[in-house]
Amino acid sequence: MYTLGDIPRKSARICPDFEAVVFEGTRLTHRELNDRVNRLASTLLGMGYQRGDRVAVLAANTHKYLEIYFATGKLGMSVTPLNFRLSDAEISYIVKDSEAVCFLVGDEYEERALGLKTELPDIRNWISLDKEMDGAEYYETLLEKAPAREPDLEVDEEEIAILMYTGGTTGLPKGVLMSHRNIMTATIAAALGCGFRYDDTTCFVLPLFHVSFWPALAVLLVGGKVAINRRPDLGEILRLIQDEKCTHVNMVPTIYTWLLEYPDIDSFDLSSLRLISYAGSPFPPEVLKRCIKKFGDRFMQAYGMTEALGASGLSPWDHVLEGEGTRLLASAGKESICADIRIVDEEGLPVPAGEVGEIAIRGKHVMKGYWKNEEQTSKTIRNGWLHSGDMGYIDEEGYLFLVDRKADMIVTGGENVYPKETEDVLYEHPAVMECAVVSAPDDRWGERVQAAVVLREGQQATAEDLIEHCKGKLAGYKCPKAIEFWEALPKTPIGKILRKDVKKKFWEGREKSIG
Repeated sequence: MYTLGDIPRKSARICPDFEAVVFEGTRLTHRELNDRVNRLASTLLGMGYQRGDRVAVLAANTHKYLEIYFATGKLGMSVTPLNFRLSDAEISYIVKDSEAVCFLVGDEYEERALGLKTELPDIRNWISLDKEMDGAEYYETLLEKAPAREPDLEVDEEEIAILMYTGGTTGLPKGVLMSHRNIMTATIAAALGCGFRYDDTTCFVLPLFHVSFWPALAVLLVGGKVAINRRPDLGEILRLIQDEKCTHVNMVPTIYTWLLEYPDIDSFDLSSLRLISYAGSPFPPEVLKRCIKKFGDRFMQAYGMTEALGASGLSPWDHVLEGEGTRLLASAGKESICADIRIVDEEGLPVPAGEVGEIAIRGKHVMKGYWKNEEQTSKTIRNGWLHSGDMGYIDEEGYLFLVDRKADMIVTGGENVYPKETEDVLYEHPAVMECAVVSAPDDRWGERVQAAVVLREGQQATAEDLIEHCKGKLAGYKCPKAIEFWEALPKTPIGKILRKDVKKKFWEGREKSIG
């Protein structure tokens, strides 16, 4: 099995009558899902699209998103998924840059997308996923008219399946070229690593326009079921886990933190869950301990990025609350079965165990490169190794520990400070709900360690309280010099705190954002 399109095709043959997808009022078996995928593929062929053409998708989570990934995969076409939180200008830029020729848009975003028509003259067909409207063809009507036969096409595993844009820390979004082999290598590794089976159901929460789509692909690969949340509503997540008897859920640490504070959580039956995974950002160890105490020892971590899916993982048996093993709660685990990981210095040479350097990753899951950007590709992939921009170290036992993003390091008075270390200590304070540590301009030191903190409901703390708390656990230069209290921190669509947006606030009016 080498391509995305093979997932529904094979499952429809092996377990046709097992449920594949649940989304709001829709339930589809694996046979029904594959039929709809084939009807969409027939529709695209009938419109004149061919191998190498690209479609853009702007939608919240829906089973139709999966159908688009699979149908284009069967045709040798590819998908450019769009983050619905982007501005119109950003969406227009990505669609143009990707050279997409077909635009599919979901509920709530139709008017916005159609408002870009004059800016996107190369789009030949506009397709509305959820309702009939002027200016677009209706998805369901198109599928009703199309045959459900398998496309008579052979797609090579090295062809591009998804062109996914990632913002990074600076500059314009970069298009990440993800081949079928990249995605399927990571998907098979995830299915094996999580031990997924035909009787598993994943509660799907995070956006399908993001690489967080991996649980849906991995569970469908083995004949299981995906219960899709349109958006990460806490009550709906808990209801879906209970009603569909979900055995797995994958979310980011921020959402688990919110669940700890959710007042009605104990009224839901979550006993069906056998595996609770998290990814997207490091989990502050103290918050993770609270989650394990609340939800049980069923946690698993996945570390990766758009450019390299599923690089490492921390297994459930490494999530312990007593003894020396608790140190592993700060780890990103060991390299996955599809990846090689090493830590390198500025010259790209491996460093000894325990020494901090840049995390480099190698494997068939690593992207083909950046779209139309050979210079950035050659900087990122050197001698077959992808240089992640993440700093970390590997201990004597082979466990990977993330220190921080290379670009987020604070240089204050000549000393290097990695924000994550300071954040982890702040999270140990019982009043802290969320925090972000960034650099801020300082006339004496060039940069200072600055924190933005959200307090837990009903809790109180002053800046002096939190600074003193840090002084008891960190070197003085690593402690915040100033703390602001915010009502909320800016986040990505998957709930990851946006440090760069926090930092921007403190550097407003400056010509550069370093001291």
